[in-house]
Amino acid sequence: MGLNFRKSITILPGVRLNLSKSGVSASFGKKGIRQSISTTGRARTTIGIPGTGVYYTKQTNVKKIAGGIKDKFTGKKSDSKADAKEEKKASSKAVDTEALEANKLQVEEYEAYVESIKSVHKQSDGLIDWEALNKGEVPSNIVKGSEEHKAWLELKEFSDEVLKGDIDSYFAIIDEVNPFEDLLDFGSNFQVGTDRADLLEIEFCVKSDDVVPKIDMSLKANGDISEKDLSKTAYFDLVQDYVASTTIRIARDAFALLPVDTVIVHAVDNILNTATGYEEEMTLLSVKFNREKLMSLNFAMVDPSDALSGFECNMKFKKTAGFEPVNRVLS
Repeated sequence: MGLNFRKSITILPGVRLNLSKSGVSASFGKKGIRQSISTTGRARTTIGIPGTGVYYTKQTNVKKIAGGIKDKFTGKKSDSKADAKEEKKASSKAVDTEALEANKLQVEEYEAYVESIKSVHKQSDGLIDWEALNKGEVPSNIVKGSEEHKAWLELKEFSDEVLKGDIDSYFAIIDEVNPFEDLLDFGSNFQVGTDRADLLEIEFCVKSDDVVPKIDMSLKANGDISEKDLSKTAYFDLVQDYVASTTIRIARDAFALLPVDTVIVHAVDNILNTATGYEEEMTLLSVKFNREKLMSLNFAMVDPSDALSGFECNMKFKKTAGFEPVNRVLS
């Protein structure tokens, strides 16, 4: 089977981590209100109106605010040597406090990042009800004339062909909806293909070297940051959870988007081929997901690696060596 559609994505989510040339930022918050804080000290609050697509964003700089507070209490000039000495002490204390808070934030971001790698599967796109869409039944939470209503009308145009199992319409929907758009934090790519109306086959490139950290970060008793290499077991365990979690998430999004019964996901990565001495792209994990069985899982509590055992799955994994190449599951 040929793969007919290709699009670049980045993998991952839960607590969202944003990776860019300018640094790393972590996002926290409830639906509708999200707070992002980066290692550069910039904070951004985003308030969204659920169901409308309308957002208000305000950016501030944590370090500048901290500096302003410090100046407010330490900026008073004095001719007294005693006052100058106390001023210097207070300023030094403020700097130490600021450094401590910055270190705490950096460790929190690291911990959030690690947790997010293992939690990709916990979030997914909303299910599209193609039958209701075809009948013209506008969901009660969509206001006519709104941006979401316009998007609903655009999708409705595809409903006849989708319900008939037209494969070309499947790829048009993938291009229109871009189901993996919110997984754009980790730099990878995927291919989607099918020659059957009831099945999608998806391949994604893991790039675990770019995604999974090789160090452990924690805060010392004195407030300094401690960094040490992860053990092989801890590192490869994290790699396995990341790959398994992302595989489940891709299947969930595929089922939410199109009325297929089966989704096959292949995870590939560049690894050393000891027979040639060169790195080659090989399949590390291949899973055939059944819609009903996958959707019956408790995604909030399930261990992503353990969950794969309930499906037809090809995986060879060693705790101290990681993934080994496998054959792909057949459609």
